[in-house]
Amino acid sequence: MRVMNNYLTEEAINKLKEEIEYRKLVLRYSILEEVKEARAHGDLSENFEYKIAKRERGKNESRIRYLEKMIKTAHIIEDTTSLEEVGLGKKVSIRFLAEDEVEDFKVATTVEADPLNNVISIESPIGKAIYKRKVGEEVKIESPNGEYMIRIEKITIE
Repeated sequence: MRVMNNYLTEEAINKLKEEIEYRKLVLRYSILEEVKEARAHGDLSENFEYKIAKRERGKNESRIRYLEKMIKTAHIIEDTTSLEEVGLGKKVSIRFLAEDEVEDFKVATTVEADPLNNVISIESPIGKAIYKRKVGEEVKIESPNGEYMIRIEKITIE
């Protein structure tokens, strides 16, 4: 997995460290026990449980490396936005001017982003464009699918 410029808060980094610790101290041990148990079942060439356990071990180790790389390459940020500006952790109502539709988004760091649940990263096209903007501002969004205009309708703190 490739790690891009990731902007993280101290809080987000602490969450990543907690996940790494859990994966190293709890999950790694649990998976190791599964591998040992599956290995004890005999012929490894036809042992499905053994293959699954080894795959899980690989996924866990890969995730640990990924999280450690994210921390190592992170750009630590503090949200210095005022109450009237779009910032981290704030909910933003955006009107897409061409469709005249309003949609709510929460602005987050790279790690916390969840586009399927309208939690957008400040690195996404919309996130970059609206960060530190105020209610009423119209902004042009440049995305891989083309340009479009939006207006910030409301900003709330969650």
